[in-house]
Amino acid sequence: MNNMTPEWEKQNMVQLTWPHEDTDWNYCLADITSTYVDMARAISSHETLLIVTPYPEQVKALLGMTLADWQMKNIVFHRCPTNDTWARDHGFITLKDEDGNIQLLDFCFNGWGEKFAANLDNAINRSLYDGGMVVGEYVDNNDFVLEGGSIESDGKGTVFTTTGCLMAPNRNQPLTQAEIETELKRRLCAERIVWIDYGHLEGDDTDGHIDTLVRIAPNDTLLYIGCDDKEDEHYDDLHKMEEQLKELRTADGRKYRLLKLPMADAIYEDGERLPATYANYLLINGAVLVPTYAQLENDHKAIEVIKEAFPDREIICIDSRTIIRQHGSVHCCTMQYYL
Repeated sequence: MNNMTPEWEKQNMVQLTWPHEDTDWNYCLADITSTYVDMARAISSHETLLIVTPYPEQVKALLGMTLADWQMKNIVFHRCPTNDTWARDHGFITLKDEDGNIQLLDFCFNGWGEKFAANLDNAINRSLYDGGMVVGEYVDNNDFVLEGGSIESDGKGTVFTTTGCLMAPNRNQPLTQAEIETELKRRLCAERIVWIDYGHLEGDDTDGHIDTLVRIAPNDTLLYIGCDDKEDEHYDDLHKMEEQLKELRTADGRKYRLLKLPMADAIYEDGERLPATYANYLLINGAVLVPTYAQLENDHKAIEVIKEAFPDREIICIDSRTIIRQHGSVHCCTMQYYL
């Protein structure tokens, strides 16, 4: 039986879609490029890194000046035009069966409900497959809008998502929630869909992706963003989300183990609060890339919680203050593939 692969399984490689001057990063390109170099260094130290970019020679030259030769040997490049950089949402979603056979699901990415141009990004998967950069059976799901950041899998038949995102405008209307659930079960080979009805981060363009709010970890563990400050605009909604999580049960009727991540202190740009979240970490082979925001107390708390969920993995901190300027974080920038 196929299952959507949980992120903690052994990975083949991780994809980064590299920023360039024709993306929305143009106004802070040097800063975001530095952050991407940090992520490239961390990923290539543990597994293969796939970099998608219209300008592979430039990126290779840049990385060659800062990374060790052995890290460079772990990086492969694919030339492809791109609109933006959010590999989590335009990348393949992987299913794997008990025999290790892989299906690569290519869903329609339409810029989070047609908010942004996505025609080039929506063609990346086909280009990767035709170029022999990914291994598995290609499955065309471009008749259905779905972003990788909007779903989390436990690898045992349960997929988490949010009503805020999947019921948002310009996704899959006029389908009802029940009809969308049926499609998710069929396309992801899921036995049940758990809908999270609360949780929103100010400044978020995605309408509430699950990977900014609640993450699944081994041993029926959920890591989630909590908010204890009653004066914070997120307090009421995140409190309701926390109460909903307490009532959830696993497929065999047990309570989930809940680990509460701190809420980052507010970070603003041009008067707008940015969606800083510690839930947007990335698992790679042997390590976790944890977003940090130069907030010593909160960063430390988040690291300790993530260590509790993944005690055998190295913690690698990625300063994500630039990434949130375009309303994402570490997980949003990446997509993993499996052996």
